[in-house]
Amino acid sequence: MNCAIIRTPNADRAFAHIHRILGGSIMGNKKYVAYVGTYTYGTSKGIQVYDVDVENGKLIERSEVNVSNASHTAVSKNGKYLYSIEDEGVAVFKRDENGDLVRINSVGIDGMRGCFLATDVDGRYLYVAGYHDGKVTVVHTHKDGSLGRIMDGVFHKGLGSVAERNFRPHVNCVRPTPDNKYLCAVDNGIDQVKIYRINKRRHKLELVDILRCPRESGPRIIRFSADGKYAYILFELSNEIKVYSYDGSGNNPEFELLQSVSTLSKQHDKDAIHNAASGLALAPDGKHLFCTTAGENTVSMYEIDAETGLLEKKFTLPISGDYPKDIVIFPDNQHIAVANHASNTITTFKVDYEKNIIVMNDKPHKIETPNSIHMWPVPQDFDAVEPLADAEDEQE
Repeated sequence: MNCAIIRTPNADRAFAHIHRILGGSIMGNKKYVAYVGTYTYGTSKGIQVYDVDVENGKLIERSEVNVSNASHTAVSKNGKYLYSIEDEGVAVFKRDENGDLVRINSVGIDGMRGCFLATDVDGRYLYVAGYHDGKVTVVHTHKDGSLGRIMDGVFHKGLGSVAERNFRPHVNCVRPTPDNKYLCAVDNGIDQVKIYRINKRRHKLELVDILRCPRESGPRIIRFSADGKYAYILFELSNEIKVYSYDGSGNNPEFELLQSVSTLSKQHDKDAIHNAASGLALAPDGKHLFCTTAGENTVSMYEIDAETGLLEKKFTLPISGDYPKDIVIFPDNQHIAVANHASNTITTFKVDYEKNIIVMNDKPHKIETPNSIHMWPVPQDFDAVEPLADAEDEQE
């Protein structure tokens, strides 16, 4: 399948202008590009590419890339390749010097369409979360960026507690631990986070632990602190973030619950069924955690204690959009962008850390059904090592 990059109206003129004025969206000597994954059952093409004006906290529309229902994306650890969900499975693109995308190949995942992607530090594997079929899939990634065969696939089993979700597993997020020893699979349907050891010799996942969460809490996303010592899990249905300590130094992973904090504003009932925690992002400097909540349509910011990893809420404020599905913090830590799925917009804000407020700094960007948003440096500005050689490269 060939990739088509589509210049949007006025994009060529805007592209030339920002490169002339901004030097190609540069922070210091680094240039950043944003990718917004969308559903394509309407007019959206798939992945929307933006130049990032870091200093002013703005996005400048550049192009679109045809990918069917590109609901989530991830970039390889060396920054050279972008992976995307698509109807047929997963696709991989080469990122050129400006961050534009050229399709390399795509592979099926022997299951229903995935919802979340994660890469490993070594550049060996692409992990796929399956919401619709409760499956975790491991796909081999070659050194040349191409996707190889499926190395492993694990279907979750169990009975959920929410009738609206058919009482069955729904894997909503997968993420390796910072030490790259384990894979955390967050199951929104059965209220569990399953921890798998990554067996790199056999290329298999081995279940070693389960974090059993409260019934009807709906764990949605897991992220780790900058130092790798703490895990933050966002709970969609109970509208809270739970903080865990993490220790992977022993024979098995150890998680200990330390704290629970609400994602809601004070005037909202924590049990209100119309509210659902949706997005979770760690600031690049590791000092703050942001989350979004649908229903009341807000963003909350928490200060992270550097010693304990605990959270202190600083504000919960409206985001001028409907269903804030995802959030990203700009590389300067001073701005945020929110992908509002139901209102078909992206809204951007300046963060005032002294006053604990956000101020909208641009008009909303129109985009149909945005589902995920990420920002990455262009490949030559990545601080990363090359992928490790893998025996599977010779076997396939």
